[in-house]
Amino acid sequence: MLPTLFASHAQADLPLHEQLVRTLRHAILDGHLPLASRLPATRTLAADLHLSRSTVELAYARLESEGYLQRKVGAGSFVAIATQRQTAAPRKAAAGLSQRGLAIADMGACRDGVNPLTQTSFFTGQPDSCAFPRELWGKLMQQRWKKDGEQLMRYGDPQGLPELRTAIASYLAQSRNVVCDASQIVILSSSQQAIQLTAQLLIDAGDTVWLEDPGYLGARNAMQSAGAALCPIPVDADGMQVDEDTDSKYPMPKLIYTTPSHQYPLGMAMSLTRRMVLLERAAAMKAWIIEDDYDGEFQYEHRPLPSLQGLDTQGRVIYMGTFSKVLFGSLRLAYLVLPPELVAPFTLARTAFDGHSNQLMQAVTADFIQGGHFASHLRQMRTLYKSRRDLLIAQLAEHCPQLTPVNTSGGLQFAVWCPLGREAEWTAAGIAQGLPMRPLSKFYLGAQPREGWLMGYSSLGNDEIRLLANTLGKVLHSESRVATLL
Repeated sequence: MLPTLFASHAQADLPLHEQLVRTLRHAILDGHLPLASRLPATRTLAADLHLSRSTVELAYARLESEGYLQRKVGAGSFVAIATQRQTAAPRKAAAGLSQRGLAIADMGACRDGVNPLTQTSFFTGQPDSCAFPRELWGKLMQQRWKKDGEQLMRYGDPQGLPELRTAIASYLAQSRNVVCDASQIVILSSSQQAIQLTAQLLIDAGDTVWLEDPGYLGARNAMQSAGAALCPIPVDADGMQVDEDTDSKYPMPKLIYTTPSHQYPLGMAMSLTRRMVLLERAAAMKAWIIEDDYDGEFQYEHRPLPSLQGLDTQGRVIYMGTFSKVLFGSLRLAYLVLPPELVAPFTLARTAFDGHSNQLMQAVTADFIQGGHFASHLRQMRTLYKSRRDLLIAQLAEHCPQLTPVNTSGGLQFAVWCPLGREAEWTAAGIAQGLPMRPLSKFYLGAQPREGWLMGYSSLGNDEIRLLANTLGKVLHSESRVATLL
């Protein structure tokens, strides 16, 4: 069966391993290879298809990283998902997506990395769940449930639990110089939902949106799905390149998205001069700014600069934060700090998304903040993550001298540059060795992409960091030797 399917999916313009990946993926999704069925050994399939064994190994490793296969040493490779064979109609006709739906699907997911439960790698944006005070959190949950359980089982305020909004306002004023009160805060389920909601409410089809380049794919997805005309603005060592003449170089925006505290994915902080210019130009153009305070809590060398929102005197900044990076991912709590005139429409629109966030989790998070536990946890995590960052930098210097870390002073991950022209082949080689990486080139929209990877470390133990750096070093050394021979 597989030789026939492989021949039918052959595309001369694609590498052989990519042709095989597509063949096997279609075979699984169409039901030809059911759940738990065993695939041929790499040597056997290579002989059947007249391919090299390394090509088959590369394809199997890729499908394992995507979740289609589960590989067991000594047992073989098995299909890991269950699907139903589609026979009634072509897949495109069956999907019936709108043009907006097709655009969203084409952009792909905005997940930070691979699933740490199934694979260990330099996955990004993951706090260390093992270091979280689970016992304390459990006690707070129990106390809240006993005290207010009946009330917390009811539908809640779509703007968010007042206690949590009050706690967030107090925390932001002290730590991020955000000027607001509880009435300006709307609680949401994720930062991605916050971006989507903002895009849907403030953007009409054809409106221009300025985005950092390179930048966060989730923001690009949200703006594009709202019908925006995307305008990539390059970044440099001082962040988004805005000056007094920027609005004469680019179409005038309705909305500007930026990550000034810790630029995603390159990690620099926007300078104070740039912040002031951006605020001035936004006010002149009557443009809104989404300030995504990504990783703003984790600075290891110096205190972060004041938030854009705290410097804004014209009410143009929408400040966004999340608890997924500072507490734990499945908490599903984020927030917007809005100019007063936007609070009512955003709250009303929030009911059209999912009503409100989990009442119990909001209450426990409020208690966690007000009890001083949040500040204590952040201090401990800064110390822990800084030590892991230091170890990863040292391990890369030892095992991967071809790579250059950049802007490593904060966050849960940092970027590394690799030599020009090597990103694609080294990424493929890493996948073949069970080490998926996040290429930096994918984050670019308009500028000539720089090559490298985004490397997370926050949820990795010291032994894992050493092992992964050693494995990556072997991959780079092996591929470099092959390139030299060629």
